[in-house]
Amino acid sequence: MGGAAVAGAAVYRAFTRRPPPPAVPAPHAEELKARLAESRSVVAEREEFESAETPVDQAEPVSPELSDRRRAVHERGRRVAEQMRRPGATEE
Repeated sequence: MGGAAVAGAAVYRAFTRRPPPPAVPAPHAEELKARLAESRSVVAEREEFESAETPVDQAEPVSPELSDRRRAVHERGRRVAEQMRRPGATEE
C-alpha cells in the first residue's frame, strides 16, 4: 500500500510540474558581448603585429661576444644578489 502511494505521488508530481520560467537575459549580457567582440579585434591586431616578427627558429644566432657579455652580467647580478641576502652585507 505504501509503495502504491509513493508511486502515485511520483506520477502526480511528474504530470503537475510547472514549466521552467522563461529565460531572462542577464543585465550584464550586452556588456559581456561587447567585451567579447572587442577581445576578438585585439586578437586580430596581435596576430597582425606578431606576423612582422622573426620566429625563433628563423632568428640568427647570437654572436659569441654578446653571449659572453650577457653571461657575465648575469653572473655579476647573482653575486650581488647573494651579497644582499647575507646579513650585514655591504656593497663592493
